[in-house]
Amino acid sequence: MAAAPSKASQQLARQLFGLSLANGLVTAERVEGVLAYLEKHPPAQPLAVLEAYRRLVARELAKGELIVEHAGPIAEGILRSLEGAFTQKYKRQVTARSVHNASLIAGLRLHIGDDLYEASIAQQLSQLTVAA
Repeated sequence: MAAAPSKASQQLARQLFGLSLANGLVTAERVEGVLAYLEKHPPAQPLAVLEAYRRLVARELAKGELIVEHAGPIAEGILRSLEGAFTQKYKRQVTARSVHNASLIAGLRLHIGDDLYEASIAQQLSQLTVAA
C-alpha cells in the first residue's frame, strides 16, 4: 500500500488543478500543458502529485456526466431531457449516459458528481424494510 501523499504534494496537485481550468471547466489543452510541465520539471514526489491531481480532475469531470441507471428500457428523449434539466440545474454542460441495472426493479437512479437522486422500487422497498 502506498504512503499517503504529503501536504506539499497535495498542495501542488491543487495548484496544478487550478491551472487545468478554463472558465471554471477542465480542458484537455490545459491538462496537456500541466502534464508537459510536470514532464520537464518533475516534483519531489511525482507519483503522489500525479495521483492527487488525477483524483481532482476525475472528480471535476464527473460533475459533467449524468449516469442514469434504469431497470427497463429508457427512451433517448428522456436522456436528452435529463441532460437539459441537469445542465440548467448545475449551470454547466451535462451529458447523460444510460446504464442498465435490473436490481432497481423499476424507476431511475441518477448520479452526477457526488450527488445521487433516486426514485426506484428497490429504494422504496429498502426503506420499508428499514422502517419495519
